[in-house]
Amino acid sequence: MYTLIGNPKNRSFRVLWALEELGQPYSLEPAHPQSDGMRAANPSGKAPALRVDGETVIDSVAICQFLADRHGALTHPAGSVARAQQDSFLHFALDDFDGSAWTLAKHSFVFPEEHRNKDAVRSGVQWDVTRAYAAFDARMGDGPWLTGDTFTVADVVTVHCAQWLSRACSVPQPASLTALVDRASAREGYQRADAIRQAA
Repeated sequence: MYTLIGNPKNRSFRVLWALEELGQPYSLEPAHPQSDGMRAANPSGKAPALRVDGETVIDSVAICQFLADRHGALTHPAGSVARAQQDSFLHFALDDFDGSAWTLAKHSFVFPEEHRNKDAVRSGVQWDVTRAYAAFDARMGDGPWLTGDTFTVADVVTVHCAQWLSRACSVPQPASLTALVDRASAREGYQRADAIRQAA
């Protein structure tokens, strides 16, 4: 059994969702970022962490890909072109979606008060998000998922980032992205994970 350490209302949700998609048994050990419990699992205090086989794995994306590789689902085979496309979408989501949402978050509540300047960074973030949405729209194929017919870790992370960014930034998302979010959030694995998140 896996132990997920974190709070489903942050990046820990990605791992929770992946575990539900994979149908793997796990326990949830609630811990907020920067809490003593979280720092005990991850020296940076960031969530989530996964305890497995007496070891601890940190970083939500690393954990999701580890689970996918271990269970042979939510991923294309390593070394395949499809896997390269999967990884490409994954890094795009982290760089262009997650990065912008995280910049706004840091200037909203993460940084000490004296280092926050949300108004100063907002216009630059909006410009970058507009560019990122256009690039995503150009890249999104016929689907239904990012790499075609296979739902992967890239979809999990991209959808979570898109949902976070929609709350943090006022730039309208392209129809191709909102359609991806709608399809993914209708999945049974997502529904189960979201129910846990709502109850947390």
